[in-house]
Amino acid sequence: MADVIDPSTRSAPNRRSRVVTEGDQRAPNRAMLRAVGFTDDDFGKPVIALADGHSTITPCNSGIGRLTDRAEAALRGAGGMPQRFGTITISDGISMGTEGMKCSLVSREVIADSIETVCRGQSMDGLLAIGGCDKNMPGAMLAIARLDIPAIFVYGGTIRPGHLDGEDLTIVSVFEAVGQYAAGRIPLERFRAIEQHACPGSGSCGGMFTANTMSSAIEALGLSLPGSSTMSAVDDDKADSAAASGEALLRMVRDDVRPRSLMTREAFENAITVVMAIGGSTNAVLHLLAIANDAEVPLTIDDFETIRRRTPHLCDLKPSGRFVATDLHRVGGIPQVMKMLLAAGLLHGDCRTVTGKTVAENLADVPDAPPEGQDVIRPFDRPVYPIGHLAILRGNLAPEGAVAKTSGLRSTRIEGPARVFESEEEAMAAILADAIKPGDVIVIRYEGPKGGPGMREMLSPTSALIGRGLGDSVALITDGRFSGGTYGLVVGHVAPEAAVGGPLALVVDGDRITIDAELNLMEVAQDEEEMARRLAAWTPPAPRYRTGVLHKYATLVGSASAGAVTS
Repeated sequence: MADVIDPSTRSAPNRRSRVVTEGDQRAPNRAMLRAVGFTDDDFGKPVIALADGHSTITPCNSGIGRLTDRAEAALRGAGGMPQRFGTITISDGISMGTEGMKCSLVSREVIADSIETVCRGQSMDGLLAIGGCDKNMPGAMLAIARLDIPAIFVYGGTIRPGHLDGEDLTIVSVFEAVGQYAAGRIPLERFRAIEQHACPGSGSCGGMFTANTMSSAIEALGLSLPGSSTMSAVDDDKADSAAASGEALLRMVRDDVRPRSLMTREAFENAITVVMAIGGSTNAVLHLLAIANDAEVPLTIDDFETIRRRTPHLCDLKPSGRFVATDLHRVGGIPQVMKMLLAAGLLHGDCRTVTGKTVAENLADVPDAPPEGQDVIRPFDRPVYPIGHLAILRGNLAPEGAVAKTSGLRSTRIEGPARVFESEEEAMAAILADAIKPGDVIVIRYEGPKGGPGMREMLSPTSALIGRGLGDSVALITDGRFSGGTYGLVVGHVAPEAAVGGPLALVVDGDRITIDAELNLMEVAQDEEEMARRLAAWTPPAPRYRTGVLHKYATLVGSASAGAVTS
């Protein structure tokens, strides 16, 4: 239990403004707060925003309510006054492959804006944010960076794997089964069984997909408690961690520890290093760039390539590996991975964290080597891959950069004819109609931040390729994104995007495209004069939305190479 806070020890203009003084101008404020449970003794306590991402829209968030209850009780017990409010979520898994997926990345900004708005508008002294699905985490972190009031993030937890005939299943198993069934590789009965058994209950998608990647990155960044990022959503230790997070936050409020003092350049380097070591999602590049932007920390897309080259890929996790996040937790979780990286000189051990201790102090009792008799975390002399898996490519198709995921590939190079599609739906139809052949390079354009708008993830077409046995022989490039569940020779975040006249808009069917992750190269075999001629004849597409949230997003959003930020 945290020490109960003595209000007189905390220097906080917001808190002091609520202290009872006869006849002062804050009387209406206090009157409203009395209606939600405040007493005279409570007005001198720090008021804590409890941003609750609970929702039955998705299993990722369906178990968060009990965590919020535990955090709220802990905050009250430690001397705070928690004020609970809801924020939104979009289920990537449910919206995947539909027009609704365009709202996924947009929800990151809506979540950030909503949390920021409440905390500023209600003059909160601290913030505890709880989220589960992919955009909950970066959305909350954007708000935390902007507000710079004492804050901590609590992950809703990962789903346990589904099981069928001795095989662990995740949601990606279902996406791949779509391609397998369409190709006649599995019968209808097997397809239905996979769908029925893949998701057994509450929690975020179980592999090292985007949710678990971002929870791990936030732990490495120092903004959540050690060991909390790989816990199962339904286990007791997840609820205990939520309570401990509330107590930790009250200590931060007491000591006036602000997030930006923790979110240093070195802390972001630690987060990137961990993402590379665990085989995390390409979305980590986008989200960490955005969080750094709002924290005013200098970070560029090229920093990911620098760190990739010195960081081994240590964890054999899905989608390209064998294990899920609960397996990683069982053998030591992110603290074990971080201790190995720290012992090898690859982490900044002096970075401070929400525990009040440094990274090195948090990891003092963690062994330098992973446990014997397991293959989830590999030792340094036997990594899954000698270097990280998220390569930054450049060339005449991506002057600002693009992100390739190289894990699970037999070859990191392909050269072939372009097969150009103006949307994800067009490409998916061609794949399912067997119109894509080995050696093809699929180009899906006008799916970027502005062009989509919203930068949809391409899990449906990539999973269909895997399911049809084309994962090693067909490449896919896009100005959209990829799910953390994607693997294969895929390149996303191509910038500048097609909608603003980026080179991807100028490719035609049959152009020879080369992708080489070893040389960090992606180019089309056309000279500058030809590309200039095509650009002169190019006409920008009409906006797909002229009103509403997607229109506003398309108007404000910047390049994926800088995090697709709107601020």
